[in-house]
Amino acid sequence: MSTGETSHPYRPGELALSAEEMRVAGRHAVDLVVQRLCTVADGPPHAVAGPAALAALLDEPLPEEGGDLTGLLDHLAQDVLPLGIRFDHPRCFAFVPTTGNYPAVLADLLSTAHLSVPGAWLVGSGPTRVELTALNWLKELLGLPGHWGGLFVSGGSVANLTALAAARDHHLAGDLTGARLYCSTQAHPSVARAAHLLGLGRDQLTALEPDAGQRLDPRALAARIDADLTDGLRPLAVVATVGTTGTGAVDPVTDLARLCRRHGLWLHVDGAHGAAYALSERGHHLRDALAHADSLTFDPHKWLFQPYETGCVLVRDPELLRATFRMARHHLDTGYLHPAEARHDEVNFDDLGPQQSRGLRALKVWLSLKTFGAAAFRRAVDHGLHLSDHAAARITAHPDLDLTSAPGLGILTFRCRPPGCPADPSAVDRLQQSVSDAVRATGRALLLTTRVHGRTVLRMCTINPATTTADIDAALELVVRAGRALNGAG
Repeated sequence: MSTGETSHPYRPGELALSAEEMRVAGRHAVDLVVQRLCTVADGPPHAVAGPAALAALLDEPLPEEGGDLTGLLDHLAQDVLPLGIRFDHPRCFAFVPTTGNYPAVLADLLSTAHLSVPGAWLVGSGPTRVELTALNWLKELLGLPGHWGGLFVSGGSVANLTALAAARDHHLAGDLTGARLYCSTQAHPSVARAAHLLGLGRDQLTALEPDAGQRLDPRALAARIDADLTDGLRPLAVVATVGTTGTGAVDPVTDLARLCRRHGLWLHVDGAHGAAYALSERGHHLRDALAHADSLTFDPHKWLFQPYETGCVLVRDPELLRATFRMARHHLDTGYLHPAEARHDEVNFDDLGPQQSRGLRALKVWLSLKTFGAAAFRRAVDHGLHLSDHAAARITAHPDLDLTSAPGLGILTFRCRPPGCPADPSAVDRLQQSVSDAVRATGRALLLTTRVHGRTVLRMCTINPATTTADIDAALELVVRAGRALNGAG
C-alpha cells in the first residue's frame, strides 16, 4: 500500500457533521465569542508563552482519527488564542489597536459558510455587489468622488503594493531603468517591500529625512526630484503618509499633489491608519487633500474597528488597476477562465487586484455599518482623538513626563524622566525601554516604544472606543511608578 493510501474507500458524510452536532458546536462557539468580547478587560492586555511551552502544547503527530469539535474549540479559546496582544483591551496602547465588532464576526461566519468569492461576477454576483456597495460607503465616508474605484485586500501592505503596481505600469511601460520612488523615512516598511516586489532596486527607493514635525518636506523632495531629473533618472511616484505609525504625523498631501502634478508623477497616499481622520468633524478638511491623490490605502481594520484582514485600496482611475492585473492574467489564460469574463456592466474584482480567489472581506464593513450606522463610527473616531488630547494634557502637566510629539491622529509619544534621571541620553533611552517592560509586567497596561528624532520614547495609540480617560490616567500612573522605582526615586 502506498504512503497516504487508505485501507477503505471514502464513506459519504465522513467530512460532515449532523445538523444537531453543528448546532451544539455552533452554539458553544458563539458562547465563547460572547464571553471573549464581554470579558476582554478582565485579564492583562498581553499574554505570551515561550516556544518550548507552545511546542509542548501544540506539536503532535498528524491526527489520523477525528476528535470532539466542542472540546477542540475550548482548547483553542482557553489555551491558544489568548496568547498574544489583546488589541481590543482598553489599556492596550501598542501599535494600532483595534476592537473588531460582533456583527463583523458573524459576517465572517456567514461568508465562510457560503464559500463567498467576490472574484468574478459569475462566481459571486451577490458578494460582488456587497463589496461594491461597501466601497461606495467608504468613498462617501472619506469624501472621495464617485468615479473612484478599487477593492478590498488583506491590509495596507497589499494595498500599497497594488496601487504602486498600477503606478509602475502606467508611468514606466515595463522599463524600470532609472526609476525613482519617493517617501519619507517615516513611511511604513511595506512601501520598501512593495518597491522590492515591483522590481525596483534598493537605490530606486528614495527615503528622505522628515521635517521637525516628522512629515515629508515638499521642498526637500522638490530638490531631490530636480537633481534626479538632471542626472537623467525617471521619477515615478511619491508616497505620502497620512498617519505615520510612529507619531501619527500627516504629510502635506496638498503640497505634494501640486509637486506631483508639476512633474507628472503618481501620488499615492498611505492612509492605512489616518485616512479615517476624515470621518471626524475636526478632520473634515482632510477630505479635500485625499481627493488630490491618484491612489489611497485605507485599513478599516484599524480606525473603523474591523477584524483583520480588512484593508482597502482606492484609485482615481480604476481602469489603471484593470490594465495592470487583467492584462497580466490573460498572458497565461488557456480558456479556463473565459466563461467567467465580465459582460456588460458586470464587475470582476479579480481583474482589479492580485487575487483570483478572494474572501468577502467587505461583508464585515457592510454589516457593521448597517448594524451601528456611520454616525457611531464617526463618534468613535472623535473619542479616540479626545483620549489622545487628554493623555497629552496629563503628560504635559506631570513633572516626571515629557511630551515628545503632539497628539497626531490618536497617537502621541513621551518620555519618562523621574527625579534624579541621568543626563546621559543613552541612559534615558534605556530607561524608556525598561519602563515599558515594567508596565507590561504588571499585566495592567501595554505601552511599547518607538524612536523620534533618534531617541527612544514611549508611545500611546488611543483609538480603542472602549478606552476611557480613567484607563489613560491609570496607564500613565503605572509609567510614573515604574520610572521612579527603576531610577531609585521611591
